Amino acid sequence: MTTQKYKDLVEKRITQTLQEWSEQSQITEKEIYRFLHNLKGTAGTVGMKEVEALAESTMLFFSDDSHKNWSMEEWGEYLFPFKTLIDKNSSSIMINPPNSANQLNNEECRQSEILIIDDDVELVAILKEALEKQSYYVSIALSAERGLKKFYGSKPDMILLDILLPDKSGIEVLSQIIGKAKKEYIPIIIISGEHSKEIQLHAYSLGVMDFVQKPVDLDLFLMLIKNRFELKREWQEAIIVDELTGAFNRKQFNQTMKQLVSDFKRTSRIFSLALIDLDHFKKVNDSYGHLVGDEVLQAFSHLVLNSIRVEDTFCRFGGEEFALFLPNTNAASALLVIERIQKDFSSLKFSARDEIFQVSFSSGITEVTEAAQESDKLIEEADQALYASKNAGRNQTTLYSKLLSAIKKDSVLNVIIVDDDALIRRIMTSHFSTWTPANIATVNIKSFANGLDFLQADWYSSEEKYIVLLDGVMPDIDGVEVLERIRRTYPEVNILVIMLTGRNNQADIVHALQMGADDYVIKPFHIPELLSRIERLAYRFLF
Repeated sequence: MTTQKYKDLVEKRITQTLQEWSEQSQITEKEIYRFLHNLKGTAGTVGMKEVEALAESTMLFFSDDSHKNWSMEEWGEYLFPFKTLIDKNSSSIMINPPNSANQLNNEECRQSEILIIDDDVELVAILKEALEKQSYYVSIALSAERGLKKFYGSKPDMILLDILLPDKSGIEVLSQIIGKAKKEYIPIIIISGEHSKEIQLHAYSLGVMDFVQKPVDLDLFLMLIKNRFELKREWQEAIIVDELTGAFNRKQFNQTMKQLVSDFKRTSRIFSLALIDLDHFKKVNDSYGHLVGDEVLQAFSHLVLNSIRVEDTFCRFGGEEFALFLPNTNAASALLVIERIQKDFSSLKFSARDEIFQVSFSSGITEVTEAAQESDKLIEEADQALYASKNAGRNQTTLYSKLLSAIKKDSVLNVIIVDDDALIRRIMTSHFSTWTPANIATVNIKSFANGLDFLQADWYSSEEKYIVLLDGVMPDIDGVEVLERIRRTYPEVNILVIMLTGRNNQADIVHALQMGADDYVIKPFHIPELLSRIERLAYRFLF
């Protein structure tokens, strides 16, 4: 459906609602508030800026908690201007959505992520908005516990940390994460109203990069962030070895790929590429802690480095995923190498918390050919073979063949929209219906008009993944209560929740983040922005 048609639907809804209400003797204030709340979000989403602005200013005169009844003479003074506005001006500025959600790609998913650990929700909201305008992705934690969980779970590119947090001191958080942050080259910037010389000296002695005093000068702060990311990129370009594992890093991976492809084009010297991913590694971190997870990564890397030839190149591709280049080796011979390493690694025993556990890995192998001699193509083929191994039960290796490219991955991602605004549900369902993220066979789209219908529906399967778009203000059961029930009932590892909220609902934002919301988007939102967020979450969530 075109954006103009969405605009027409909004205008039709306004006209119909005012007509229906005009025929009733009284309307509750709660109904009026919800009408304005939904209208503000919908109008802004489809680009009707004047309607959005009028709805936002008019909402201030009404409350969602009031049970007062309004006559037409009373509410008409506030609402009939909407009819006048749409009759006079039918050419509101529209925001053109992308032709297809497929325009989003993995590069957008890999935009720099900044984790803010701070319970000052007003400052957090300001920083989030300003940073995301600069194309950073921002995740938020309002407590130390949530911040630590997000740090270990999402591996952010930078951390903004407050000293005063509700559950423990930011200095305690800093002490816990600084070692790993240094190894991963993650800059940490303290932002705090507590800025005595003693605190600053202690923070710098622990290893923070900067100490910014509140209140924050936004222009200077944004330039500081840009400067620190440029410095981070220089660090990354200056090193080729991953400090944690001893494997080469992504930079060396790219250089090796370029060199081997060039050699093949010049001399026809073949090589094979194996992508390796440790199975269920997140469960290791969740069950035994991230220090134990690091020990597993180090043990795996040590084993591989002692099992390959001098001319082979072993790289940490990202997280728990690795890559191995084998020059002068065809795919069948590479398979024998990987299977030997696979057998040796799966026999290793690790000890933690008085338990013994073992870890396996899955792998996919491809070989350079005349038909596939570009780096992107080779990575894609090895990736397809890797996911074939995972989908077949893990702890195995698959050789790429053309048959794999014809087989869709088995991964299923469910996007569930819970919003009482029918037009918002319709717009989002229409856009997401064409979304085809990488390595996912099926994206299922479901929508619910209220939280109660959603909670009572048979929507959950432990074998699938879910991203829930949850409106913060709904009749009967509001979004925060729905979120609480989701987190109480289902494993968090399978469900990501994005709250959709109005700008004035700061208390809802705070409560939602405290209850485990993974992100929030302020209404009105732009569909391309929302799609970008969801694709990034799906990328981190599934892979």
